[in-house]
Amino acid sequence: MNHDPIEPANQADDDAQAGASTLHHRRIRSFVTRAGRVSPGQQRAIDELGPRFVVPYQPQLADWDATFGRHAPRILEIGFGMGATTAEIAAARPGDDFIGVEVHEPGVGALLKLIGEQNLGNIRILQHDAVEVLENMIAPASLDGVHIYFPDPWHKARHHKRRLIQPKFVAHLVSRVKPGGYLDLATDWQNYAEQMLEVLSVEPALENTAADYAPRPDYRPVTKFEKRGLRLGHGVWDLIFRRK
Repeated sequence: MNHDPIEPANQADDDAQAGASTLHHRRIRSFVTRAGRVSPGQQRAIDELGPRFVVPYQPQLADWDATFGRHAPRILEIGFGMGATTAEIAAARPGDDFIGVEVHEPGVGALLKLIGEQNLGNIRILQHDAVEVLENMIAPASLDGVHIYFPDPWHKARHHKRRLIQPKFVAHLVSRVKPGGYLDLATDWQNYAEQMLEVLSVEPALENTAADYAPRPDYRPVTKFEKRGLRLGHGVWDLIFRRK
């Protein structure tokens, strides 16, 4: 949900940053960690609610039934931003459990604050790289759905390699989704929407629920940012695919 990635000052800086931000497989990260300011209310939420609702990253499968205290349909959201959409969907779908992954601390604090204000018990947060969470903490064929809303578009052509939606990542993501489970993505960058559609369409384990782009699902609220963009004539593209 972050639309303003920090741009390297020049190609040399870009190369240095790429080298510094890869895992042992030389994976290029799709995000840049920003030093955002945590408000007093967010910090209070982190201190008071973090121990209950923030799950520490561990390189091993998590027992999500134990974490949530029940067995329920489980949805993973990658990059929840400031958490307003996550909280609204979780409130509307109390029978589902939501695992939100976000690297930026102000967003974690903001969602924790909403959890406290709305008494939401069906959200847990991981403040960590989503790829490592998928690799190590999510069991194969265990998710009922995945939400990825407005990921960084990395709009410059030379930065497209940093985009999250790439064939290898999608294949790994789909392996964690149950047969019949869904992937729900949205972007306001047409070029990225076209890339998403292409990547998802060629993944053999997926089938599109629409001819190309899907209508916005009823459960996904329209954000303030999205409303402003629509007023200005900007497009928004939703894609909903199911695992075969």
